[in-house]
Amino acid sequence: MSRRRGLVAGVVLLAVTATGCADVAADSGSSGTPSATATSPSTTPGTSSTPSTSTTPGTSSTPSASSTPSTPSTPGTPNTPSTPPTVKPTAKPTVKPKPRPVSAYAKQVEAKLDALGYPVGDVDGDITKRAKQALCAWRETNGMPVSRGGLTGADVRSVLTATKRPAATKEPGIYVNKTCLVLYQIVGKEIRRIVWVSTGGPGYETPNRTGKVWRKWAGAHESSLYDDAFMYDSLYFLKDRPGIALHGSRVNTLIKTYPASHRCVRVMRPQIHHIFEETPIGTKVQVYGEY
Repeated sequence: MSRRRGLVAGVVLLAVTATGCADVAADSGSSGTPSATATSPSTTPGTSSTPSTSTTPGTSSTPSASSTPSTPSTPGTPNTPSTPPTVKPTAKPTVKPKPRPVSAYAKQVEAKLDALGYPVGDVDGDITKRAKQALCAWRETNGMPVSRGGLTGADVRSVLTATKRPAATKEPGIYVNKTCLVLYQIVGKEIRRIVWVSTGGPGYETPNRTGKVWRKWAGAHESSLYDDAFMYDSLYFLKDRPGIALHGSRVNTLIKTYPASHRCVRVMRPQIHHIFEETPIGTKVQVYGEY
């Protein structure tokens, strides 16, 4: 009986001891020891404290379709600048250089005429009356309209493209052109000389005639018709007008750029001397044209 009481007392003591352990355990759990109740879902991984679907990649926290760059901004879409069509440059019209005025060629023409034996006076680009006499002679010997006019485009082309003096188109002789106031000495088929002359002035015109040299008077002599009028290397060519001759004058300034003699033909010196030496009796002399 006494053993039964002792067993019961032990059971009671064990129960009391077990109950005290449970209280201690509860107190210790609340003081910070992890327990099933302390670890709530908010702190365990995979619960509401973990990043929600709204913050995980691929969810609503990721850039949505509306916040991502729109397709128009990607290459190949209408917003991408397209390659502009190739525009061929407009060809600029060719601007032709303005033609030089005829006067710009004057000096070249004078130099060429002088080199070819057409006396122009000073080669300075100034088309003087002497230069016009040369141009007149050039026109005649090249089959162009004869005049003492100024330089023309046709003259420029004709003179500057020439390589030599043209051949004579008349038979040998001496030809006096009153329009140009020049004398041509033709020997064989060659125009040997072109010389300035002055024919008879108003009231004393040199007649347009064809004759032959019938008399030659070398050196200087005084005119039988006019006092103090000296003639040099004279060639008389009209027997029915015996006082008319080709001759040099005392000074070349008497060979004017216009008709100024008393029916004779005044010829520049020393050219008249060479003509005199080279012209035999019987040589043809022809005077033609109008000033």
